[in-house]
Amino acid sequence: MKGGIELAKQSPLGLIPDMFAVVVMGSILPIIAFPVLLYIGKFKRPDAASIAAHYGSVSVGTFAVAVAYYESRGIAYEEHMPLLLVMLEIPAILVGILLARGFSRDTKWRSVGHEVFLGKGIILLVGGLLIGWIAGPEGVVTIKPLFFDLFKGVLAIFLLEMGLIAAMQLGSLKKYGVFLIAFGILMPLFSSVVGSITGLILGLSIGGAAMLATLAASASYIAVPAAMRISVPEANPTLSLTASLGITFTFNVIIGIPIYLKVADLIYGL
Repeated sequence: MKGGIELAKQSPLGLIPDMFAVVVMGSILPIIAFPVLLYIGKFKRPDAASIAAHYGSVSVGTFAVAVAYYESRGIAYEEHMPLLLVMLEIPAILVGILLARGFSRDTKWRSVGHEVFLGKGIILLVGGLLIGWIAGPEGVVTIKPLFFDLFKGVLAIFLLEMGLIAAMQLGSLKKYGVFLIAFGILMPLFSSVVGSITGLILGLSIGGAAMLATLAASASYIAVPAAMRISVPEANPTLSLTASLGITFTFNVIIGIPIYLKVADLIYGL
């Protein structure tokens, strides 16, 4: 909703370069991750493709934590970041399917398309943007106590739930060892550099570049698992969730977000 309110203040045509750039970024990151998982991690092709897709997509939960972190410290960033968040959900899923299967007749593209473009997460994100865009600052005053003032409290409950789910996935580390831990930490750090450089090229503020770096460094654990379950059912979802939720989400929430802000600051200072 906040992004939609700010979106109403600017021309949508001016956002096209940013939208195009994040689509390219979201397509490149899984292509980079895939050979690392396949040849160094020795994962099966479906598992490597599935995990790579998770790391090209984005975590709404991580974005929510970053928003709270930045606002608590008075760090400004471009308000159309929720729009870029939506754009980042999609390309990695399509790339992940192609990495696993190629252009196969067996791929259920209709079901995948429904999950990618009409999944609950996408509908809520796009719906929130549209509500904020149409209503404007005055129109959301009456719902501000619920959707804005209670945000941090609801976020705390969400993080507790995510912590429980992440803890349930950590048992997989006994079988798959230190590689998954290393990948779950090093891949986000690499992606944050890519995100910061992309922000610099687009002319974003340091806060905006840091937020884009955070989005790039996050890993999906909602939209991508659902799409991979439909398109690549032979992939082991435990591996993907252990990496994206059990390792990367935990790392990002505890120490990653401040690191990505520092990465953007260093890149802008070069």
